[in-house]
Amino acid sequence: MTSIDRRTLLRAGLAGGVLSALPAGPAFGGLRKSRPVLTHGVQTGDATADSALVWTRADRPGRMWVEVSRGPDLRGARRVRGPVLTPDTDLTGMVRLRGLPPGERLFYSVRVESLDRPGLLSEPVPGQLSTAPTRRRDVSFVWTGDVVGQGWGIDPAYGGLKIFDSMRARRPDFLLHSGDTVYADGPLSAQVTLPDGRIWRNLVTEEKSKVAETLREYRGQYAYNLLDDAYRAFAAEVPQINQWDDHEVVNNWYPGEILDDARYTEKRVDVLAARAQRAYQEWVPVPGMSAPIYRKVSYGPLLDVFVLDMRTFKDPNDGNVYADPQRGLLGREQREWLIRGLKGSRATWKVIANDLPIGIVVPDGPGAQEGVAQGDPGAPKGRELEFAQVLQSAHRAGVTGIVFLTADVHYTAAHHYDPARAAVQDFTPFWEFVSGPAHAGAFGPNALDGTFGLDTAFIHTPPAANTSPAEGFQHFGEVRIDGRTGDFRVDLRDREGVSLWSTTLKAPRRR
Repeated sequence: MTSIDRRTLLRAGLAGGVLSALPAGPAFGGLRKSRPVLTHGVQTGDATADSALVWTRADRPGRMWVEVSRGPDLRGARRVRGPVLTPDTDLTGMVRLRGLPPGERLFYSVRVESLDRPGLLSEPVPGQLSTAPTRRRDVSFVWTGDVVGQGWGIDPAYGGLKIFDSMRARRPDFLLHSGDTVYADGPLSAQVTLPDGRIWRNLVTEEKSKVAETLREYRGQYAYNLLDDAYRAFAAEVPQINQWDDHEVVNNWYPGEILDDARYTEKRVDVLAARAQRAYQEWVPVPGMSAPIYRKVSYGPLLDVFVLDMRTFKDPNDGNVYADPQRGLLGREQREWLIRGLKGSRATWKVIANDLPIGIVVPDGPGAQEGVAQGDPGAPKGRELEFAQVLQSAHRAGVTGIVFLTADVHYTAAHHYDPARAAVQDFTPFWEFVSGPAHAGAFGPNALDGTFGLDTAFIHTPPAANTSPAEGFQHFGEVRIDGRTGDFRVDLRDREGVSLWSTTLKAPRRR
């Protein structure tokens, strides 16, 4: 990770600085075929008011360089020296740009310099990113989850990962990716016959032809998604806030699990999860291995995003009716971090990114539950105890503006929770919005749990389980926060970007 000297870049019209000089142009002009190549485009992540992660991958070892500027022509750009990309990280690499100006649209370009021929550079790959504001202004973002699941891969005849074009057209400040960024346990077949007889033809790679078990196979899941033009164009222009869920490893996994699945030669989920997490943190623009997956990303005075990790500390999937408040999905440390963060947040809106929904029942086979709810509308039990504590603590501290955003269940819905309808009354009413899948089989609706007084304001589900992306039941959500009023508008949109339902939440007054 590399810092930029602010004073130097201010002189050039951009808050940042020069770390090292990049050659003005590639040497060895007659050796174009020998240039390094950026194989999977560029991405940015976890953009703050003054920093952002920039990611790329090369076809050979080389030095990463980034130019960043206020203008698309990169005039007056400052050049930042990044890491050496090596096979140890699958030739991927990231640099954190620091000292960036807040609340601005910036333009960047990434190159890789040959180690064998210093001065020989790859063709530049351009991108854009938005930094978080420090003052009140409009904020917009999109969220979704579940990419290339249930055997539905990239088929250009059906638009590829078309939803990413639709999200890019909304010009959001960032994407909140609510998990299942890949389906490492979902192999692709070359062809799938649709119910009406049409043929879906998947692009298939070696790593996507079986369940992922090795580090190379987990890396190949992320490489596959970046083969799609729409996905790659979106990633180059929209910063991401990523969270991981189950399919980055294997369906419905929890620590300590031993698989009973003939497709796997490695049955120990802890081993698979370690490999999967390494691939995730190499190929996705997220903080490195030393940082926890759960984190807060602040986006000015109107928004704090609390990104949960509902996998690393998860207890086994059982009936989820225990009375032990020390068990759950978050673990004690993360639960206390979330409570402290909500109490300490001065932002108007506190978005909690929960990759497993609160009141939707998500079973894991007979007699076991994958999610928070278990279908009993009575007093909190099992994992509900954990969220009852979070909601109660926030309520008693006068915290307002909590909104949960999730995906996971492969349909879109708007749920309102109210103690007047609930088995537990010690919490402030809140909304949970669900949107997905981005590109996977569509399902639903699931059974609902009344413990926290859930009421469905809107739902959009397919006519049959595992409905293909060709039928259109793919979704993303969009949030627009008005910089003047602080109001929080939510649109639940389809694959084409058409709004299916919307509501506006009025900015709360802190109690």
